[in-house]
Amino acid sequence: MTFNTEEKHPTRLKRYTQLTSASLKRKSSTEGSLAPPSKQTKLWETQRVSQASVDKVVLKFVGFIDLVQHLRPNTNVMTRNTVVNKVTKASIEMRRKLKAALSEIEFIATTTDCWTAHRRSFIGVTAHWFNPQTLQRSCVALAWKQLKGSHTFSALAGALNDIHTEFNIREIVRTTTDNGSNFLKAFRIYGQTDENNNPEPVGESDGEEDDGGQNDDDDEEESVEGVEFVDAGALLDEDDYLEYQLPKHHRCACHLLNLVSTVDALKAEVNPLYKRVSRTTFAKCSSLWNKSSRSTTASEVIKDHCKLQFLRPVATRWNSLFSAVERIVRITREQGEGALAAVCSELDTPKFTPVELAFLAEYAKTMSPVAKALDVLQGETSVQMGWLVPTITLLRTKLQQLNIMLTDPELIAAAILVPKFKTCWTSDENILKLGLDYIRSHLDCQAENHISEGSQSCEEEDFFSSLKKTSPLETTQQLDAYLGCPIDRAEVLKSFPAVCQLSLKLNTALPASAACERLFTVAGLIFRPKRAHTGSKNLEPAAFVYNFFF
Repeated sequence: MTFNTEEKHPTRLKRYTQLTSASLKRKSSTEGSLAPPSKQTKLWETQRVSQASVDKVVLKFVGFIDLVQHLRPNTNVMTRNTVVNKVTKASIEMRRKLKAALSEIEFIATTTDCWTAHRRSFIGVTAHWFNPQTLQRSCVALAWKQLKGSHTFSALAGALNDIHTEFNIREIVRTTTDNGSNFLKAFRIYGQTDENNNPEPVGESDGEEDDGGQNDDDDEEESVEGVEFVDAGALLDEDDYLEYQLPKHHRCACHLLNLVSTVDALKAEVNPLYKRVSRTTFAKCSSLWNKSSRSTTASEVIKDHCKLQFLRPVATRWNSLFSAVERIVRITREQGEGALAAVCSELDTPKFTPVELAFLAEYAKTMSPVAKALDVLQGETSVQMGWLVPTITLLRTKLQQLNIMLTDPELIAAAILVPKFKTCWTSDENILKLGLDYIRSHLDCQAENHISEGSQSCEEEDFFSSLKKTSPLETTQQLDAYLGCPIDRAEVLKSFPAVCQLSLKLNTALPASAACERLFTVAGLIFRPKRAHTGSKNLEPAAFVYNFFF
């Protein structure tokens, strides 16, 4: 017996058809999308792949595509063009979000440096700021652009100006670079004039040419008529060094300290005895460093006797010479002088005398404060500009050396406005007075600017505006209350708005340019020798996406 379901149950049949079709659609959409199904499907439930076959493919692994397709034959791996397009789109979207975020930040600092790899040069720029609510530092990579031609000061200034314009950054508190002569000249000529830039008079005679007296009649006629005629072409050709506008410059403190510990330390060789001991000691060290880095047999010998490998100094890496010497001193202290003598004997290198070993120990002891100061100042998330002067002050106390940065009122003020330090990092009243006077004067300016902001309101509001605005007396009271507060955490700044505002402005910048060095370190992972032919248009988006908010 049969039933006509269409006649007896038309609504149920229609409902059944809808449910089955919806189920099929969900199944097909789940298989074609990246979203996981409601119940996680195990790999061995969908396809039988033996462990031996997987091991074989891994051993023969050459390309990522082969491995993926062996595990999941139905999986499609993105092509190179697809990856490039997705990275480019992601880079564009990140730039858009970054521009929007930077537009809301009042105080921004940058670091910049140049980098060369595979016969191509690049300029990198990073940006840093504090979140006004959380007082936490944020860091982001702005650019990694190729530099073509010579790295002249004007080329560097133009590249930096273009990057600032691209991200609509107008107010930069400071830009930190190393002590390269081209960077120094770029900021000296195009940067803001202040005590640190030491501007030199430039362009005073540019565009002036001697006409040999041919225009004497014209000058006389102009004076008679009272009209002055100016050669527009000469004005356009005149270089008045206003083509680019760069922010205030800060020399990398770590680079300066590194120069003190390496280049300036050579000045001690004016003493003949020191010179003789120093040169013979470092000559023997260099022989060991070269042998250990060029021979696997030498590395095995060192490992057997010393339990540690030697470290080889790198000219472009801070603290590397100190670290290499400290490793030799550590091996001598832990394994004894006999271990080092045995290594020198087997590697056929000159042995160290007791005087030379004592020299290395004294060198490590003397340079240890400099190395520790470098490690402190190279920080990024916790370090502020206010850390610079206390660090150098303590270093000077240990080394009895002076530094010009210790007399900069702005840097002293930045240190005082860090709750961790305030005024306890030095007992020199003259130094503290420089910083406190700077703070008081700028707090007064902030109060006056705050009052002038409401000057465009109606007359009635202007009349009573003095009742609502912050007076200079109130800002001074905030400073006194801040200095007397025993709390040393950063959050205490929120209790003193005027002091907090000035602290953010002075401490946004970084004392060192290590952030840009890290940018190039990560960029090196992308710009490998096998990618040396990759175009710069594809390299920068990849580096930007990889380093975004690093």
